[in-house]
Amino acid sequence: MMIQVVRVQSFQIGLVFRHGGFVRKLSTGTHWLWPNETVHIYNRGMLFEKPPVDLAILLAEPEVAFELDVIDVADNELVLQYENGQYQRLLNRGRWAFWKGVHQFTYVRVDLTQLAVPAEVDLASLLPQPLSAYVRSYTVEAHEKGVLFIDWTFSRVLDAGTYHWWKNNIPVHVLKVDMRQQQMEVSGQEILTRDKASLRVSFFVQYRVVDVMKALVDNKEYDRQLYVLMQLALREYIGNQTLDQLLETKSDLAEVVIRSSAGKAEAIGVELRGGGLRDIILPGDMRDILNQVLMAEKKAQANSIMRREETASTRSLLNTARLMEENEMLWKLKEMEYVEKIAEKVSSISLSGNGQLLDQLKGLFGTSKN
Repeated sequence: MMIQVVRVQSFQIGLVFRHGGFVRKLSTGTHWLWPNETVHIYNRGMLFEKPPVDLAILLAEPEVAFELDVIDVADNELVLQYENGQYQRLLNRGRWAFWKGVHQFTYVRVDLTQLAVPAEVDLASLLPQPLSAYVRSYTVEAHEKGVLFIDWTFSRVLDAGTYHWWKNNIPVHVLKVDMRQQQMEVSGQEILTRDKASLRVSFFVQYRVVDVMKALVDNKEYDRQLYVLMQLALREYIGNQTLDQLLETKSDLAEVVIRSSAGKAEAIGVELRGGGLRDIILPGDMRDILNQVLMAEKKAQANSIMRREETASTRSLLNTARLMEENEMLWKLKEMEYVEKIAEKVSSISLSGNGQLLDQLKGLFGTSKN
């Protein structure tokens, strides 16, 4: 049996075993081994993977333990490995061993039982990988505000931004609300007027959330509460009006409803900014009745106008007759006017008789007043 010759480079380390048991460590240089010895050579700065024997046995040897960085990671921990400030790898639960030399590593240990991510953990470079499985993230957009609940208890109001917490058994919830002006439709409302006329009304309201605490913490489902609030205000206003009053003053409905609801809306963190009546729909029989009333009113107006015109025309004729009676020249001019109008419609005139032509024309145009 021949003696083995092994050379260990400056960036390497060797471990010699005999019959499965550790014998010695080999440093840089050339070494001779007995035939019944085996050697395992490892690169310094690398992970000690698949040791020939249990790692705990090797760590009991002082010369081996001195050459290793051993990191124990508990079930509720993570360890981040860095070299010269650059992330290298994530160590989860278990025992990790790295050979010393060549690479100088530093480690950041984090406790997953806590929510807050330490400032020394640069999430910008570690998300989405490798920490996506361990971090929960919430984003609040620029037009939003958020409310943070930790373990079902209010914590704080969140401004626009992205927030990160470790994943663990502590419940974390973020409720968000849009801070821009919004519009709500209150449509298809079946309402009775004071005189028992049935109407279907559609209304819209413009609003903006101004108090996040009231909207999301002090009240539940503020938008549904606002809908019911506007619904009740509409019913109250319309229920106190007759149909005729409502149709005459419908332009005032939105202003009155919004003004009466502003205080209650403020209590749920909402500011009412405007609104309007979109539709008033009457039942078919009610529409027919109103159309008949409208037609009767229009006919009465037409008859009144015709009577006024007839009276004015008769009065004008009477005045003309009185003037003609008092002024013979005016009478003659009127006659000539009528003859002229008749002549415009006559294409030819035939004259006959024994008298002279001049006498005939005189008889035609010179008729004297009797």
